Amino acid sequence: MSSTSATANDATPHHNLPEFPQMMGHPRPLWMLFMTEFWERFSFYGMRWALTLYIVAQFFSGDSTGEAYANRTYGAYLALVYAAGLFGGYIADRLIGHQRSILIGAVVMGAGLFVMMVPNQQVFVLGLSLVIIGNGMFKPNISTMVGELYKQGDYRRDAGFTIFYMGINAGSFFSPILTGWLASVVTNTPLEQNYKVVFAAAGVGMALSFFWFWFGRRQLHGIGGPPAGAGGKRALSLVAGYLLLGVPLVYFLIAQLGATALAWVLLALFIGLAVMLLIEGMREGKVARDKVIAMLIIFTFNALFWMFFEQAGSSFNFLAEKIVHRDFGNWEFSIAWFQAVNPLAIIVLAPIVAWIWVRLGQRGAEPSIPRKFGLGLIGNGLAFLLLMYALTHLVDAQSKIPFWTLFMVYVIQSVGELCLSPIGLSMVTKLAPPRYVAFAMGGWFLSIANGNNFSGIFAGAVSGETGMTTTSALSGYTFGFWSLMAAGVLLFLIAPLINRLMHGIK
Repeated sequence: MSSTSATANDATPHHNLPEFPQMMGHPRPLWMLFMTEFWERFSFYGMRWALTLYIVAQFFSGDSTGEAYANRTYGAYLALVYAAGLFGGYIADRLIGHQRSILIGAVVMGAGLFVMMVPNQQVFVLGLSLVIIGNGMFKPNISTMVGELYKQGDYRRDAGFTIFYMGINAGSFFSPILTGWLASVVTNTPLEQNYKVVFAAAGVGMALSFFWFWFGRRQLHGIGGPPAGAGGKRALSLVAGYLLLGVPLVYFLIAQLGATALAWVLLALFIGLAVMLLIEGMREGKVARDKVIAMLIIFTFNALFWMFFEQAGSSFNFLAEKIVHRDFGNWEFSIAWFQAVNPLAIIVLAPIVAWIWVRLGQRGAEPSIPRKFGLGLIGNGLAFLLLMYALTHLVDAQSKIPFWTLFMVYVIQSVGELCLSPIGLSMVTKLAPPRYVAFAMGGWFLSIANGNNFSGIFAGAVSGETGMTTTSALSGYTFGFWSLMAAGVLLFLIAPLINRLMHGIK
């Protein structure tokens, strides 16, 4: 079985890799991709923190009844960002290659961010739609290219993805701090309403990402180029047609369909993707089929993780605004800066977690991929346990909880994230059928999309129809705790079955 797997994997482009110059123990192009992703994440997270606050302030005149709508819109937006990766991965695999997909995606995303500066709800949603379509062409393809820098069986691959993941979080850390500061000093308007400078700064970050990749792609020596027999005018015209049809469709899904109906659309997409991957796996034999089944099982648990993790830009925003003490004398901790806690924790903790995996691996005791995912779910659940405790025992006379509780929620969630997310990116490149790696990476992001859409629905329920209270928050976060703990324990129990399906992949 294992020899069959190795043969199949060796048929991928990895066996023809050029001899890259090494930098800090890894192929030099990894660091170019690191910085390209840094600026893209700077752009993405630079404006994310303001979305729900801006929707309530601008379109509901600050009325708390707008929280549920803002949360659902935010969840739908994030869901579609990741769902678009399914199509972006397919376009790269079959039509124009990863490099061109990244460059086109960067241009479309940047345009969307500048369009969002127009203070009109319909134009705002149009800008979101452009960001979604552009990100779908950018995100899965740059992640896939990281895997293509390493040969199959290269022990450095997981560490390379962890380094790349640090680039993601470095951009995510600096962006809310900078954009929040810019919004507070450029004008005298309230922070959450001064959205123009936030969106403009994010647009500049996207431009930097584009130029970094444009000038650095020659390091790749052809990796990520168009597939054989593709990449001509016909392929580019098909991509143009996708953009012209995709943006209005996404606009409709956000503006007209809504998060609840969108959940059915995303489920249908996930089923369609699963069927296509299973068919491809069966064509290649039993081992490839089993690997696809294992990957799809983990995708399902991944969706549940992100349903509860992705409260940072939705319900946690309103929790910070209404129920968390943020005053320190004459100085107030900005809501935006809570968004920097998670990436800061990732930057600090990622080398530690990577070192732990290496040491455990040297001793033959490293947890399997499914058990790492189980640890991630349980870690996420413990963050909600802390919120349950704070909302039950630490609420003061002002109906607020201490600052440190929400701060530590982000830190605890980050530990769970490190057990799951960078491992998932690497897992896809190991388990996916060789011809559909970027498409499968799109499937990884589609599982996150399903989770993100449910996160908006869940956050809307936490806020209720009249806005968040300590009672509604406690009820919702208690549900989150028990759901995550049950899923984590279940994944631990079925881990041996998933390991057998993975046929020796670590």
